[in-house]
Amino acid sequence: MAAPESVPPWWRVWPHDAATVVVADVADEAGAAVVAEVRRRGGSAGYVRADVADEASVEHLLDRVLADFGHLDGAVNNAGAWQPDVPLHEIGVEVWDRLHDVDLRGVFLCMRAELGLFLRQSEGGAIVNTAGIAGFKAMPGLGAYVAAKHGVIGLTRQAAAEYAEYGIRVNAVAPGMVATPAWSARPVPMRQLYADGQAAGRAAAAEEIASAIVFLLSDDASFVSGDVLVVDSGTLQQ
Repeated sequence: MAAPESVPPWWRVWPHDAATVVVADVADEAGAAVVAEVRRRGGSAGYVRADVADEASVEHLLDRVLADFGHLDGAVNNAGAWQPDVPLHEIGVEVWDRLHDVDLRGVFLCMRAELGLFLRQSEGGAIVNTAGIAGFKAMPGLGAYVAAKHGVIGLTRQAAAEYAEYGIRVNAVAPGMVATPAWSARPVPMRQLYADGQAAGRAAAAEEIASAIVFLLSDDASFVSGDVLVVDSGTLQQ
């Protein structure tokens, strides 16, 4: 089924009409709301509380997926943390550690569990990681974030090379600015400043990034692996 417009599009983790979607987050109320909306519209979904920075929590998530649904076809590793805009020499260790725990360690822990499950199933699989244009370039004031996103791209390419022979595809999307709830909560002048820096003069809608993710998970991308699909309206080329 198509994703309802009123639901955050990251619930569309597998682009088949008969898909069952597992939403994983630490925001229980928001996760439950997404699941309820998917079910209300005739889809099948479940929620599992999971902290991607915690190894045991990630393992519990995959155990629950198997116990409740019996199989995993595709996964989207989309959890992320942001940092205050400060020069590199002013980044606190706590900020650095928290951001890398979620944005890089979290991707590694999820990929490790997902790859292991795909190998046990012996049926291939697809993974899409969320990187960002910060994975390709420096961004003043965002040193910890830039380092983490470069790492996500490296992990994506490494896994694609290692697991292609098992029919497992691993790709990433690299969005520019996206109009997420966190972005929308920022002051209007700040949002306008960021939007003006995008080639299209606006932030992307979340659905525009989700569509790219759905493509990379689907059979339409059956020979695509190790790629980073930039979805930024040309901003990276400026």
